[in-house]
Amino acid sequence: MNKPLLIAICGPTASGKTALSIELAKWLGTEILSFDSRQFYKELQIGAAPPSPEEQAQVKHHFIQHISVKQDYNAGQYERDAIVFLGKYFQNKKNIVTVGGSGMYIKALEEGFDDLPDNVQEVRTELNSLFAEKGIEPLQKELAEKDPVYFAEVDQQNHVRLIRALEVIRTSGKTYSEQRSKPKKDRPFTTIKIGVDYPREELYKRINLRVDLMMEAGLLEEAKNLYPLKAMNSLQTVGYTELFKFFDGEWDLEFAVSEIKKNSRRYAKRQMTWFRKDTNIHWIKPGDIEAAKKIIAPYI
Repeated sequence: MNKPLLIAICGPTASGKTALSIELAKWLGTEILSFDSRQFYKELQIGAAPPSPEEQAQVKHHFIQHISVKQDYNAGQYERDAIVFLGKYFQNKKNIVTVGGSGMYIKALEEGFDDLPDNVQEVRTELNSLFAEKGIEPLQKELAEKDPVYFAEVDQQNHVRLIRALEVIRTSGKTYSEQRSKPKKDRPFTTIKIGVDYPREELYKRINLRVDLMMEAGLLEEAKNLYPLKAMNSLQTVGYTELFKFFDGEWDLEFAVSEIKKNSRRYAKRQMTWFRKDTNIHWIKPGDIEAAKKIIAPYI
């Protein structure tokens, strides 16, 4: 008996993944599971660019705006929750479309993470306190010493990623790069990954336009409402941290918006770097639904 099919639509922010995933789900008569870590949070209605109510009305979505920014959530927890969900879902369905830009989360879904020891929360608190008191440099120094392999590829200015890696190192005694190279877990489904290959300059124009549209849609007000929670890990993300600096009086609004655009472009570049390393991804041109169908067709 063939395993159920998990069709993963991958790619950078603003590359049209949502529209493509909806068309494929409608074609297959199935539903959509998100692996976009920014879109899990119900408060991020503008800055995380979740599917609109109209888009969600076309196809049922799962793991979209289902938790609060006040909750601590990571790829390991996502793996556990999503695998439980898929176990139930595949009892009645033969396939599902999953979509997102968070490479670590689709990796967790496809391959799995080892469970971490129970004291991870204590270690996380220590590392967050270290960052709050002394900045990012001690985190960079410790990770460079303990796991130079991962340090060479991680975004070294992203303290959330640094802390995540150090949590693993301190609690398990293993490097984060070792953890990520573990043998894949056996999954009760087959995964097909399709990547949206957007020309860089065109993508950057789309990102800049999207930021302008977000500001028109009320991103400033959304960030203002979330400002009291600005220390939460979930809000250490593009579109919010820049506006928090505006509220702190460090930047003027025009500069903050320009930084959102710049950091969004950098984020897209990091996403593509991650996905390009995955030789199992089938790349298609933006919006090429027919090419995607041809990739999927032999498996259904």
